Formats: sequence, C-alpha cells, structure tokens
Amino acid sequence: MYAPERQAVIASRTRSDGRVDVASLAQELDVTAETIRRDLTALERRGILRRVHGGAVAVERVAIEQSFQERESANAEAKKSIARAALAQIGDASSIVIDGGTTTALLAAMLPTDRELTVITHALPVATLVAMRPNINLHLVGGNVRGRTLVSVGPWAINSLASIRADIAVMGTNGLTLEFGMTTPDISEAEVKRALARAARRLIVLADHTKIGRDELITVVPLEAIDTLVTDAAVDPELAADLASTGLTVVYA
Repeated sequence: MYAPERQAVIASRTRSDGRVDVASLAQELDVTAETIRRDLTALERRGILRRVHGGAVAVERVAIEQSFQERESANAEAKKSIARAALAQIGDASSIVIDGGTTTALLAAMLPTDRELTVITHALPVATLVAMRPNINLHLVGGNVRGRTLVSVGPWAINSLASIRADIAVMGTNGLTLEFGMTTPDISEAEVKRALARAARRLIVLADHTKIGRDELITVVPLEAIDTLVTDAAVDPELAADLASTGLTVVYA
C-alpha cells in the first residue's frame, strides 16, 4: 500500500472513530510504528487530524471564527509564556508593528516602560493597552473594524501601512504550516496582515501549539517571509523540527 492510500485509510478511520492509535494502525496496515507516525504528521499538516500521545484524534475546522473574547481564555497560560518569550526577542527595537490577537495583546501589556517606543497597530485591544503609556508613541491604523476580532481592515488600513518601515512586526496567526505558511480564515484580515508584515524589517510570529500544523482558508505570507516563530513547549517536536529545517528560528516559551 502506497503512502497516499495508507493516509486515506487513516483519515477515514480517524473521522469515523474519533481517535486512532499508532500500534493498532501499524499492525492493521502491516507497517512500522515510525511509518504510521510519519503518516500522522503529514495528515496533521493538512489539518485532517491532531496528533496526541500514542496516536491522533479527529479535527474539524471551526465553522465560525471565534471572537476575541472567546479566544482570550483558550490556552491562556501558554499564551502568557509565549508573550514573555517574544518580549525578549524584541531587544532594543524602537518601532514595533503589533497585530491583533490575544497573544499579541498580552505582549503589548508587557512592553518596557523605561524607554521610548513607537507602536503601530490596527488592533483596538492593543491600542487600549498602550495608549496611556507616557513612553509609547502610538499610531492607530484606521479602517473598517471587524467586530469579531476588533481590528481595522480594508483599504484605509492597507494604505496607512504602505509607507511604514518599522524595526519589527509581531503577528499572530490562525494556522502555520510548512506548505502554506501563515494562514487565516478571513480574506480582509489576510490582506491587512500582509500589509503589516511588509511594514517591518523583521517578522516575529506568535503561535501556540494548537496553531502549528493547522492551515486555514487563505495564506497571509509564506514560511520564508517569517524570521522567528515563538511557540510553547507543547508543540509537536517533529512539526517544529520541520519548520526549523527551513531556516526559521523557533523559540520555545
């Protein structure tokens, strides 16, 4: 049985049973456990299943994009650790583009208070966190605000970012894979995220382990456009190693 045929069987079994284990699949398909693990990794990259210890569970894409408030409580501790690790990556940068998202908002709250910083953002939660800080020069990008994610999108936002050249852009993502890079489910957000990425010399992406190996509807930027990924220690080591093999710097919170 060839790998695509074997993976089709595994995907079908995972959808029907909800869960599969490596040992049973290896025996049933008459291959090694390592072969099954590689198959599971390939299927996880395509968003078909989620690997867990000893096997995998079925994953269905969420039909409705979660709101900012709904995402705040998800993987909260991992996101705090990622934000702290990302803070160390900023170094002595004086101008920072900050994307919308719950993890980037946590980073905004942690920004240093002992030096002048310029912050450019299209995210209302980020702007609210830094607007009263005397050491921060805030540039709020305008546009049509999406109520679900509380960020500005559309031509106003994109045009405002066109002339910006900041030191660093710190961005969140709905998914990150070797094949498709950063992905998001909304076209308007994808467009403004591309503008954010172009507005800085260096791109840092913050993504907890649930985003790694997952792809959404639209590619924002390919993997090679990202300089650093900050993720948490629960990320699948094989997926992280594959990403790092491309030259991407992977930082573990």
